[in-house]
Amino acid sequence: MKAFSVFFAAFSLLLLLLYGAGFRCNPTPSLPKGIYRIAPGAPERGDLVAFCLESAVWTPEARERGYLESGSCPSGLRPLLKRLAGLPGDAVDVTPDGMKIVPVTGPGRFWPAPARDRDSMGRPLPAGSLRSGGIPAGMALVLAEHPGSFDSRFFGLVPLARMARVEPVFTFTQGEHHE
Repeated sequence: MKAFSVFFAAFSLLLLLLYGAGFRCNPTPSLPKGIYRIAPGAPERGDLVAFCLESAVWTPEARERGYLESGSCPSGLRPLLKRLAGLPGDAVDVTPDGMKIVPVTGPGRFWPAPARDRDSMGRPLPAGSLRSGGIPAGMALVLAEHPGSFDSRFFGLVPLARMARVEPVFTFTQGEHHE
């Protein structure tokens, strides 16, 4: 039993050191599963980003329903990794079929609504927080192409200042790995 305690303590310390060095793990299909690391520079449209969900409404819901595991965020949950899809000034048009994000410059992109109305445990999904309108200063929209992703379609906009760019270090999908 003592050997297990030593191993667990050493493993916990290693994870803490890796987190402190900027490494993040994505165990969900929202992005390719794997290891990512914090990258320098301000996040831009299309970048992969890590952030902590701090919504007063969604943080307890995510914990209660098991959408997010325990982690290093102030809420006690793990950071989310998503794609930065909308920036301040962009227009968002939310419809029952999905949403269109129209950047300040350039063509818009349509993102379909989640393909289901129940979560993986069969519970009805709560109504999304995202509404049509312009993305205000300091906020951003984060999405994932996976149809079951827990992203801005549900919890709404996220403070841009709390996001960090991430880059994949090692990812794998369906038996393949990429370095």
